[in-house]
Amino acid sequence: MTTDTPARLLALLSLLQTPREWPGGELAERLGVSRRTVRRDVERLREIGYPVRATMGSDGGYRLVAGKAMPPLVLDDEEAVAIAVGLRAGAGHAVAGVEEASVRALAKLEQVLPSRLRHRVTTLQAATTPLTSGDGPTIAPETLTAMASAVAGRERLRFAYRAADGTATRRLTEPYRLVSTGRRWYLVAFDLDRADWRTFRVDRVGEPFPTGARFTPRELPTGDAAEFLRRSMHRRGDAYEVQVTFAAPVAAVAPRLPGWLDRPEVTDGGASCVLRATVTDPVEWLAVRLALLGIDFRVDEPAELVECVRGMGARLGRAAGGE
Repeated sequence: MTTDTPARLLALLSLLQTPREWPGGELAERLGVSRRTVRRDVERLREIGYPVRATMGSDGGYRLVAGKAMPPLVLDDEEAVAIAVGLRAGAGHAVAGVEEASVRALAKLEQVLPSRLRHRVTTLQAATTPLTSGDGPTIAPETLTAMASAVAGRERLRFAYRAADGTATRRLTEPYRLVSTGRRWYLVAFDLDRADWRTFRVDRVGEPFPTGARFTPRELPTGDAAEFLRRSMHRRGDAYEVQVTFAAPVAAVAPRLPGWLDRPEVTDGGASCVLRATVTDPVEWLAVRLALLGIDFRVDEPAELVECVRGMGARLGRAAGGE
């Protein structure tokens, strides 16, 4: 018989989180308690926010249903490993729409994973290779989770950094936010050695080490990490404005565009649409990405992209036997 009430509640919760209805007698047998104790434990779960529904009759029982808020989940070993592997796989690339939440969830989960399960997750991931990869550079999940934990815990972060020209430095920072552009991850942080705000490409970060020293977050000049990153890219000349007109409605174009590009605007009464976006990738890469959409388009600007698309079209025509 389970006499430890917290342990028994966790065991009951684990059973109820499976998608089925549990007769009271079966729950009592599983937990080694009376049906009356099961009823009391169900009431305790309801008091702390778990929506447990009871049905009456010979076929009645208990089941967990959707409520107004997301209560904490109880996972067994296999479930924890499966979720961690999935989050790690997604964290290695910037996944549009869920990237920041995925990294936060992974950081929380890996913080409490027992060492034996953490080893299983690492071993399974090391033994598998995806057939396809994302558009951006691959990042070690351990790097992202270490940085996300430092951001959440307001903990100073030390790391090695390799600049675009290959220069290697050591940085001590107060990490503010992780930002994903869809293809790349960036860290917005206050650089203590330079006494100023900086952005760091995470794929150039090595050996991230939370120091344990806490700090009070400073006020970011722009108030928003994504806006700060955008302005930083413009100052460095990493970004340029793109305008592309598609000979198809928004509904046909938008699902084919990568998530990091803005949604096109309707033109010509809905028969076509225009994409306006700020891009940081080489024009050659963007030209190929647009061609792979399988939709007729016209590049309006910048001139560099126009020339790149024109040259690529001529080469492809010659490759196909054209003049």
